Amino acid sequence: MNGENVRRSGPGVRRLRVRLRMPGRTRARRAVGWAALALVVLVVLPVTGAATALRVSYAGEPHADARTRGRDAIWLGHAWVDGRRDESDLKALKRRMAGTGIRDLYVHAGPLEHDGTLPSKRYPRAKWLLDAVERELPGVRVQAWLGDRLVYEKGERGGLRLADGAARRAVVASARQMLDAGFDGVHFDLEPLHSDNGDYLRLLDRLRPAVHARGGLLSVAVHQIDPLPGLHHVSGTVAGRGKWWSQEYFGKVARRVDQIAVMSYDTALPAESLYGGYVAQQTALALEVAPAGVDVLMGLPFYHTDDMGHHASAETVAAAVRGVRLGLGREDKRRSRFGVALYVDFAATDKDWRDYRRGWGTTNGGSP
Repeated sequence: MNGENVRRSGPGVRRLRVRLRMPGRTRARRAVGWAALALVVLVVLPVTGAATALRVSYAGEPHADARTRGRDAIWLGHAWVDGRRDESDLKALKRRMAGTGIRDLYVHAGPLEHDGTLPSKRYPRAKWLLDAVERELPGVRVQAWLGDRLVYEKGERGGLRLADGAARRAVVASARQMLDAGFDGVHFDLEPLHSDNGDYLRLLDRLRPAVHARGGLLSVAVHQIDPLPGLHHVSGTVAGRGKWWSQEYFGKVARRVDQIAVMSYDTALPAESLYGGYVAQQTALALEVAPAGVDVLMGLPFYHTDDMGHHASAETVAAAVRGVRLGLGREDKRRSRFGVALYVDFAATDKDWRDYRRGWGTTNGGSP
């Protein structure tokens, strides 16, 4: 029922007429009072309740078994395939990774063209990287990180349109191209991706058999899950883009891939306790619907941008790791197909790496 209907019906009409006869100053005071009460009821109380719930979610001690499973990943920038990185950089990365649970490298090899194709000139040093990783980091997999900005309106420029069947076929061909180049898998990050997008599911249905036919791994980076049912509808209406997915849609995507990485950062939350509680909630929501045979990875913020969507003082690695451990321990502490994903190598600090090791453990002390 909208506000206009309330004014026109029922006993509210009489109350409205009474208020109209009041002296102007008294009417103004009453109006301000009712407006303040409405603000408390509609905004402050829900926000306060949500904040309390997140702090409660962050409380308690993580389960002792909620440690690395040796299935972690890290996003690596484009410099690794365009010639800006060399042997010394790889040796430094090797030292960083030693004893951790990292086994997947998501190396940025795109972006895709807006028609879904991928020019080979984008990754001239890929062969060097693949050979060097095989030599220096045996057992570590290198996945081609591909993506593009999505557009939705027919004729809209500046991005990839998944509703275009030709574009989807080109994306599948690009995945085959990267596997033929020697990558162990393909990792897709397509944004903004609205919840319940059927074209994305159709793309995954074509991608998975094509990738598996070449012995590869299909991995995706995905939006966060609705912390409240239906919140993705609000996000899409107010912001014009999808920040959250429904939990049901997350499950549909998870059933079509080998590995799903939740981008559990850029939350706009202002405090570590709120952010950590949010990550705990996101972890539990993901585990509730992800098949046991799929790797679920929760993103860790290895970057320090400060803006409206990301407060570096709140979105810390320590808070994220604690939240992950709490969520894992509560929902499925024995799950083996689970890890964290570190975003991103070129913005990481020594403290980020220390907090990841200290909070999540090493392969020597965690579950293999």
